[in-house]
Amino acid sequence: MQLPPGRFDGPPREKILNAPAVAVLLALSMPALFLVQQRLPDGGFSYAFLPSSLVYGDWWPGLFSTMLVHGGWGHVAANAIAALAFGPPVARLFPGLKGAAIFLAFYIVCGLVASLGYGLVHLASNDPVVGASGAVFGLMGAALRLLGSRQGRLRGITDRRVLTAAAVIMGVNAATGLIGFAPGVEGARIAWEAHAAGFVFGLLAIGPVARLFGQRPS
Repeated sequence: MQLPPGRFDGPPREKILNAPAVAVLLALSMPALFLVQQRLPDGGFSYAFLPSSLVYGDWWPGLFSTMLVHGGWGHVAANAIAALAFGPPVARLFPGLKGAAIFLAFYIVCGLVASLGYGLVHLASNDPVVGASGAVFGLMGAALRLLGSRQGRLRGITDRRVLTAAAVIMGVNAATGLIGFAPGVEGARIAWEAHAAGFVFGLLAIGPVARLFGQRPS
């Protein structure tokens, strides 16, 4: 049967990748930066964060620059995939160019808190810490507040589903760190404390940040 012009006998097609551009670009930036990192004389590890630098007073550049470098392609892939999975629901809370800037600022602050949290636990350590995992876990914590919400509204921090999922994630995170195994980081110590700090910060901070920019918890 031929339909009249302008008619369509089915639901509209959805995009295969329906994610905000800022979240996609964030995920793509990780492998792009790793390609640059591989061409640096020291492999980019001068940009790592040293926990002991908190004692020496030269800590501040590493808190940020550690998010730009990774330990290998597996490490990069894990963080990029996680950023693409958990970044979009958070990015949708903040539309437009201003919203994209807010999203990126939130991501960066989650990473800073993650590095600082790890450093405070391991003040005597000279082992370099690299990766954007802490910042990505911050996005994960924030996205958890949107669990099952079709209206894009945040669930309360005491919501049973939020607390249950957070407990499971933190349990797996701690177990993975203590066992010392995760895909892409074989042979390296997993900074699970940084993951935990970023996650908890993202979980708690997304509420006040969303309120400031027009969103309110349900």
